[in-house]
Amino acid sequence: MDPGHRHWSRIATEWVAWSRAPNHDAFWAYRDSLLTFISNGGGEAVDVGCGEGRVSRVLKDCGYRVTAVDPVVDFISAAKQTESADDYVVATASNLPFADDSFDLALAYNVLMEIDDVPRALREIARVMRASGTLIISIVHPFTDRGRFAGSELDAPFVVDNSYFGRERFEAVEERNRLQMHFAGWSQPLESYVLALEGVGFAVSSLREPIPHANSAWAEKDRWSRVPLFLWLKAQRLAR
Repeated sequence: MDPGHRHWSRIATEWVAWSRAPNHDAFWAYRDSLLTFISNGGGEAVDVGCGEGRVSRVLKDCGYRVTAVDPVVDFISAAKQTESADDYVVATASNLPFADDSFDLALAYNVLMEIDDVPRALREIARVMRASGTLIISIVHPFTDRGRFAGSELDAPFVVDNSYFGRERFEAVEERNRLQMHFAGWSQPLESYVLALEGVGFAVSSLREPIPHANSAWAEKDRWSRVPLFLWLKAQRLAR
């Protein structure tokens, strides 16, 4: 079991409570924009690292037939409880139990930061995608990962204390509204992700730095309207 799998298995109950509290975390402020970015479609989609299933539910809303995949058994059970997908599979991103060319769309939403070997995971995701398929990736913005707001004021400057470059392990605990969440994973520059995509024959076709929805009830929306919290990518296979 890799470090990411161990971490999420340990805090699965925390995450289900955290992610299902309405308007509690950033997801709710960006959900409508995510629906637009994915866009309505059809066919087979795989949600790699589905967690408790909220992004799988977005994919269903976009018209896809969804297979939810996660290595954490408790997450798959939680996803089933809310009928988040059409099929459910316990598996890692690096060892997907599907035939080649199985999916029209693959989504890795805030998952690659927790994976120890991103190139290997992307090779496996690419294998199960059809030649005409689209890969959608969400990550915490690499620049944001390396910085912080210098104070609690709305206009506090955003500062980067150390280098943006290199790969670093991160661990953090957030507490809000009597809920606690332990986060852990890897921080690395955007170039590292793009090189990994290039390595499996994919090119970035679209990039977004989304802004929180103006009508969101998320408490942090004004602050993160100044600095991008997330980075979204679409990638397609290059013609051979």
